[in-house]
Amino acid sequence: MKFIFNSRRFKAAHTTNGGSLRKVDFGKSTKSFFKDVVEFCSELTTYIIKKLHLSFIKFEGFKKIFVVVLYRQRGKYAKRFIHSGMAGLAALGILIAPVVADEFPKNQVNPWDIASPSSIVTASTDDTTTLVSEKARDKIIEYEVQEGDNVASIAEKFGISTETVLWQNNLDAKSKIKIGQNLQILPVTGMSHKVSKGDTVYSIAKKYDTSPQAVVDFPFNAFVNDETFELAIGQIVIVPDGVKPKEAQSSPRIRQITPDAGTVVASGSFVWPTSGTITQNFYWYHKGIDIANRAAPDVLAADSGKVVSAGWLDGYGYGNRVIIDHGNGYRTLYAHLQKIYVIPGQTVARGSAVGKMGSTGRSTGTHLHFEVTRNGSSLNPLSVLR
Repeated sequence: MKFIFNSRRFKAAHTTNGGSLRKVDFGKSTKSFFKDVVEFCSELTTYIIKKLHLSFIKFEGFKKIFVVVLYRQRGKYAKRFIHSGMAGLAALGILIAPVVADEFPKNQVNPWDIASPSSIVTASTDDTTTLVSEKARDKIIEYEVQEGDNVASIAEKFGISTETVLWQNNLDAKSKIKIGQNLQILPVTGMSHKVSKGDTVYSIAKKYDTSPQAVVDFPFNAFVNDETFELAIGQIVIVPDGVKPKEAQSSPRIRQITPDAGTVVASGSFVWPTSGTITQNFYWYHKGIDIANRAAPDVLAADSGKVVSAGWLDGYGYGNRVIIDHGNGYRTLYAHLQKIYVIPGQTVARGSAVGKMGSTGRSTGTHLHFEVTRNGSSLNPLSVLR
């Protein structure tokens, strides 16, 4: 670039414009500078995009090769890859756990400082009192017979039937128990069963004269498949309300039959929602009663009220269900329906049909699961139905 300085022209221009030439040259320089900056940013952006695009293409190519290798080996390395990934995540969790823990210094508790609740010694006397925990028992426990114990008192202490204690420990009514003897105590009234080859929920329930739904509903019975209720050979299954087979043969159980559906009970508050056989009663883990009937009759509203829910709300558990708010603190629930005749917001009269008995959700056969709550607390439906 050549620059020719003409002193006369500069002098004349400077004299004529009063110094404006400098302002014009400075404005042009500034505009040229910003133009260069914009052009530089544009070129830089184009360059970065091209680089990223090429890197993405390379990554996709590598991924394609990796997938083809895994596919050709028919998953030979897939398990190794997954296991390695999980191991890496576990290692990462172990590494960052102390860092996370340090963020909550006030919540740290030394587990050795926690007092053991296994026994309580009274302060007023020297006697040691054994208190049974109110926490739901999930498995069979052992109990050492104390002085003054008998089968009936032990059964009452643990909230199970006397027969349950006898059957589980291979005793009969004439058997004597001794101080220091260990007895197996079931978590609920019934039987325990060790699964052998060919056993199913249905065959076990039939053997112990109870409902397969009762076996499924006990929350601590595990299944290999929660949809088919498949059992593992060797596992221990709790059979609620089960009866020892020999006892069942000599004195078959008399099951309670419900009144005709729609019949008003003596209280005048509720009617029976359907007719059939009561196959399972109210327990801490089973908040209602089960009424079975192979004919699958209609299910009726136990009292007048407003439908607040209707349908398969969570895709599992209760299956198709209807919930009615009776407006006086009471609510009733009707579960496992195969058909629903009402919609949310609809008002129904006492004894009107709300659905048809079925076996949807976590169910082993055609029955109605019926619940009653008062101000949010579950009630034994039999306390209001009779």
